[in-house]
Amino acid sequence: MRKLLTFMAAVFLLSTGLAQAEVNAQKAEDFIKKVTTQGIEEIINSDVSVEEKDARFAKLFNEYLDLDFIGRFVLGRYWRTSTPKQRTEFIDVYREMNIKTWSKRFDEFKGKTFVFKGTTPSNSAGQIFVNTEVPMEQGAPAKVVWRVKEDDGKFKIVDIIIENVSLAITARNEYAAFIKKSPDGVDGLIANLREKSK
Repeated sequence: MRKLLTFMAAVFLLSTGLAQAEVNAQKAEDFIKKVTTQGIEEIINSDVSVEEKDARFAKLFNEYLDLDFIGRFVLGRYWRTSTPKQRTEFIDVYREMNIKTWSKRFDEFKGKTFVFKGTTPSNSAGQIFVNTEVPMEQGAPAKVVWRVKEDDGKFKIVDIIIENVSLAITARNEYAAFIKKSPDGVDGLIANLREKSK
């Protein structure tokens, strides 16, 4: 009897742990709604200079994106062999470049509103996909999927997938190819991204 009770208690604790590990879909969707309404839509639709828009995107990205997590992912296997100095410099330049790149990319959605289409489970623990569409003047709506990570009840974006193209995976593939060809390796990539960010 004691063994049975011990087994049942173990099963209960395990199931409770699994339940806690699941991402709350509604909260994840609410998080992205906050990002799109209070962040992207207001920034894109505001009548401000490019410099001010980039500054607002910088604040948005630093608050809502896990750029350290994304940076480690896009650098891939080269992250493990990089020095602490290289890692810091890469994250800094990657953040700066993406603020400007995504600011321009989201200009396509100026005057538009994100329509939410539910969530999709992720195979990665603590992550979930939030599906959105943006109605366009011509053609089908643009599909934008947000990969969200939950950590201790806090949500962060770790990838944005626009029309089935993952920005993180695209960067990972491009950077790996560049490092492989560059005689300066990771340092060469950092210098290249720094030049692009200008």
